[in-house]
Amino acid sequence: MTGLFLVAEDVDGKIVGSVGLERFGRSALLRSLTTAGKARKEGFSTRLLTQAEVLARASDVSDLWLLTTTAAGFFRRAGYADAERGAASAEVQASTQFAELCPASAVCMTKRL
Repeated sequence: MTGLFLVAEDVDGKIVGSVGLERFGRSALLRSLTTAGKARKEGFSTRLLTQAEVLARASDVSDLWLLTTTAAGFFRRAGYADAERGAASAEVQASTQFAELCPASAVCMTKRL
């Protein structure tokens, strides 16, 4: 696994959420967990996160990293801890997400699997 995206569908087959994993050795970057507004109270985000973690473990990933500007509380409830960006591996830090896309004000978080 170098990159993998999962989607969630509602009972009508409409896509209501997605999440991505980008692997860097034994670390992976959790990317773009998102859920459509109407589906946010239905647990799709939690299920997507759980499935991403299952896939990461099955692929021998030992730690997940993420950056968030809006969902730190959600990830803390899911067992993620705040971390310094500099604690991530050099490969994770060099990713486009870390180096370019997410602002310096984003909360960096990690979880050992």
